[in-house]
Amino acid sequence: MNFKTILVHLDHSARNPVRAAMAARWSRAHESHLVGLVPTGLYDGVIPADAIATGMTDYIAESADYLRRRAEAIAHEFREDIAASGLTSYEMRLVDGVTVDAVVRYGRASDLLVLGQSDGSTKLDTTVHALAEQVLTEVGRPVLVVPSAGVFEGIPKNIVVAWDGSRESAVALQAALPALQRATHVTLLSLRHPRDEEDAQLLMVPDMLQFLLRHGVRARASSEVTEIGIADALLSRISDLGAELLVMGGYSHSRLRERILGGVTRQILEQMTVPVLLAH
Repeated sequence: MNFKTILVHLDHSARNPVRAAMAARWSRAHESHLVGLVPTGLYDGVIPADAIATGMTDYIAESADYLRRRAEAIAHEFREDIAASGLTSYEMRLVDGVTVDAVVRYGRASDLLVLGQSDGSTKLDTTVHALAEQVLTEVGRPVLVVPSAGVFEGIPKNIVVAWDGSRESAVALQAALPALQRATHVTLLSLRHPRDEEDAQLLMVPDMLQFLLRHGVRARASSEVTEIGIADALLSRISDLGAELLVMGGYSHSRLRERILGGVTRQILEQMTVPVLLAH
């Protein structure tokens, strides 16, 4: 199995080259067609305060010209880097629509989206803060989120799958199969608090291991009890296991409940230390 089409969101952030390079590596490994999507930001409503010189008579026209030139520079850099990488099947898309809407729309014609973790650096410049969160619940495709810090080379060989028996974790597991099939170590990790009884019927761990084995993935299961928060425990186990990728379902509760109570998905997206492949 392969991800036949991979889409990467490109912008002017400092981590853009890291995100583009990861998308290119995954595209080569999966023999994928790579789409570089550059929303100009024209309809996001905000541009850097010092981008347009004072005294301009047509601020709207100057703003549009600035955003277009910035997007073209991003696209030019992407083309040069991709050409140097040896990847031959790729294309660029410059779009003027609202960033979230554009990523969702083009993402639905892809097998995997590569997005960046929000680090707050673009808050004042665009309206795409927490883009991954917004896209994940709308796009209907798996999303690979690249951390805002760290170096990630090669294709992940040691993968942790967060498994709680939910619909979202099942969708994520299925979506991640092309990545899991290329791994050498896969851990199906289930976490619970001491007060929670383990629901073996819900988890169906032996059945899930057999499901993976039939897809060529030899995995091991780990069911653990933790006194700390699930997200903190998950991040800790990822570190202990030396994992290079986390696979998990996103937002298994309503977004309203997530906003009020917080949630594992949000905390992972805020504190992630390795790339995370999510599905909703």
